[in-house]
Parts: sequence; structure tokens; C-alpha cells
Amino acid sequence: MLQRPVELAQYTSGAFAQVCDRFGIRRSMGRVGSSYDNALAESFWQGLKRETMHQRLFMTISQARLELFQWLTYYNGRRRHSSLGYLSPVEFEQQHQTERRLTLAA
Repeated sequence: MLQRPVELAQYTSGAFAQVCDRFGIRRSMGRVGSSYDNALAESFWQGLKRETMHQRLFMTISQARLELFQWLTYYNGRRRHSSLGYLSPVEFEQQHQTERRLTLAA
């Protein structure tokens, strides 16, 4: 008999499913131990670890929070992403808005 790993139990519980259903959240889970099921998330966590925490020792929780916040701000705004054609999210959004305005005007 196969058993689910303990860390997944909370996400597969009936109570969790009911809350998701109530709020219109579609659950998505891949195979256990397969990084290919969610490559984008795996890439994000790998980048966060490599760029902020690798061989680092934060002296305080506040320092760790500040540096993580700064990295997330950079990642979500200015870091170029291959999935966005090597544009930053800000550049991608600006391009999208410009194309949308041009389409609406035409």
C-alpha cells in the first residue's frame, strides 16, 4: 500500500479541498519528487536560494526579511525572465499595455 508523504497530507485533505472549492481555487498537484511538474516554481526557489541565501548567514530575522523582500522586489520588477522573452516583468507589462492600446485604437 502506497502512503502519501506527510508534507502533502495537508494539501490533499478534504477540509483543504472544501476551502479551495468555496473560494473558487483550482488545486494543482504533480507527482511527488518530480521537479518537471512545476519547473517555474522550481526555478524560482533555486534562484532565490542561489542569489540570496547561498553561503550566507543573516545576523537577525529582520536582516533576512529585508534582504528577501529586496530580492523579491527585484525579481518581480526588474529581473529578466526567459519565459517573458528575456524582458523584465515591468518591461513585459509595458509592452503588453502598449500592444493592447494599439489594438484597441486600430
